[in-house]
Amino acid sequence: MLAMAKPRVLIVDDELSVRESLRLILKERTEPVLATSGESALERLAREPFDVILLDILMPGMDGLETLERIKQTTPLPQVIMLTATKTLKTAVRAMKLGAFDYVTKPFDVEEILLLVERAAEVSALRREMEALRSEVGRRYSFENIVARSASMQEVLRTVSMVAGLKTTVLLTGESGTGKEVIAKAIHYNSPRAERPLGVINCAAIPHNLLESELFGHERGAFTDAYARKTGHFERAHRSTIFLDEIGEMNPATQAKILRVLEESTFARVGGAEQLTVDVRVIAATNRDLHQGMKEGSFRSDLYYRLNVVAIHLPPLRERPDDIPHLIRHFLKTKPAELGLPEKGFSREALDLLQRYSWPGNVRELENVVERALVLSQEPVLTAEDLPGPLNRPTPAPPMDAFHQPSREPRTLSDAVDELEVRMILDALVRADYNQSRAAEILGTTRRILKYKMDKLGIQERDVSEIN
Repeated sequence: MLAMAKPRVLIVDDELSVRESLRLILKERTEPVLATSGESALERLAREPFDVILLDILMPGMDGLETLERIKQTTPLPQVIMLTATKTLKTAVRAMKLGAFDYVTKPFDVEEILLLVERAAEVSALRREMEALRSEVGRRYSFENIVARSASMQEVLRTVSMVAGLKTTVLLTGESGTGKEVIAKAIHYNSPRAERPLGVINCAAIPHNLLESELFGHERGAFTDAYARKTGHFERAHRSTIFLDEIGEMNPATQAKILRVLEESTFARVGGAEQLTVDVRVIAATNRDLHQGMKEGSFRSDLYYRLNVVAIHLPPLRERPDDIPHLIRHFLKTKPAELGLPEKGFSREALDLLQRYSWPGNVRELENVVERALVLSQEPVLTAEDLPGPLNRPTPAPPMDAFHQPSREPRTLSDAVDELEVRMILDALVRADYNQSRAAEILGTTRRILKYKMDKLGIQERDVSEIN
């Protein structure tokens, strides 16, 4: 078992006795390094990393508070504990405002120093890990790592690169699975707001009566189960970006509050009167036709025009077949690393099937198919037999003669549309192994709309056998 590296601690004090005392206290649990002044401490920090800094306030030349300020401007990760012989409240408050981790007085309590340094080292390690993760996420969503070889997707990336650095509101449209969330993350992680986490909320996955509270928070007693104040996504996304996925599913009352945030940058928690001001960039996405929603009265036209500052449409995968082989190579490279599996490849026959398939579930469906084949096959080469049924055996198309041949019974256009919808839904349910959420993805809609259609058309899951 590998031993954990000791935290590196920089002890900055002009008194030799203080430096030596702290070195003796800390040498068993940390790697202490000594500096005699603020200037020498900054020189060491420019050359090597430290986890914790013990910094005296009263020093000749550059004092501790000025040194602290310089440290936070250049190397914000190390946690700084201020040291002084006299505990002055005003000085302590100023040190904390400048970013000090804590404040202790001389003479030191050995256990207090050890505990403070241990806690500060843990915070420093956590922040370093967060920085590494944020950097990794940034690399993952850099423009170079987005697979987009087709002309239509190259145009999407050109637009994304133009708007990423601005606060401009963006509306992403396209079928389910086309990569709208990937593009939203690319916009955020290539923007000046990338230092803060992206807030992501799926408006279709949260019941209407809870969505407003999730977005804007609530005050204690605002409703039956509101036992304490809760901050919402907008409050937590201050100076960052919030991604509102499936915004077409949002109810009109919540749409009104979103509109106010976009226009005035203010909102109130549910049950509260205080107006909170936030600096939040909004990226919205939908697979619905919002123009139709406006006609039906389910989507506010004023919100649509406020969201539609920069509209980016992601074409379905069937309209950009040039991207399919590159996406396959991308997933064959990244998925084994994520899953802890050896790298594999597809046979020529399997690749041909993947290339010819229409991909109603778009990029998400392709990713799932590749992952499924990697997980279930033990062979180094993935063949047609490793692909799910709809790919390795053609799905029978719905018979069209019923729509063209004369019928004994009078038929209307509405009847024909209903019959086609029934066949498409039953086919999607079979391909999704009767999972309604997955079937909804294949059909490019939401589970709620699919369930509504099934109820309206009288489709029961047992009816699936009719198309087999």
